[in-house]
Amino acid sequence: MRRLLLAACSLVAAPALAALPIGARAPDFTTQGAAAGVERTIHLSEELRRGPVVLYFFPAAFTGGCNAEAHAFAEAVDDFRAAGATVIGMSADDVPTLQRFSQEKCAGRFTVASADPATIRAYDVALGRQVQGRSVSGRTSYVIGRDGRIAFVHDDLNPAEHVATTLAAVRSLRTRR
Repeated sequence: MRRLLLAACSLVAAPALAALPIGARAPDFTTQGAAAGVERTIHLSEELRRGPVVLYFFPAAFTGGCNAEAHAFAEAVDDFRAAGATVIGMSADDVPTLQRFSQEKCAGRFTVASADPATIRAYDVALGRQVQGRSVSGRTSYVIGRDGRIAFVHDDLNPAEHVATTLAAVRSLRTRR
């Protein structure tokens, strides 16, 4: 079981999975998550009032690639904030797991939230199989503009470029204003 989750999180670069197209309206959602171990409610439309949102989907907390990606986002969160963006990680994990993950792997620097099967389908990020009876997302990062539209998509199971590409996209949004 743990090996399946690890395999889902550490796959190397693969052809692009499905993802919402640039310009599409980002599906709004309300869900529970955690920041620095504290449970909180996340409502996308409220987050967008503050500026663009980097919404990154990851397969499962506490697995190799997902740990590395969370660490990389945590290291860059000040750069995202300076560019006016909020970072939110999403997975099918339950809230207690995400509370621990937000403290241990995200260093308390950003929110991680629980994505239900409907949200995974709405964002077209299903990995195509279930793990432990739940729909697992692939690794897709979206930059959602303040207008609620998809401005950028990075869809790759390899976590290596998600932070750099989404940060560049957020910075690009600032220069287009």
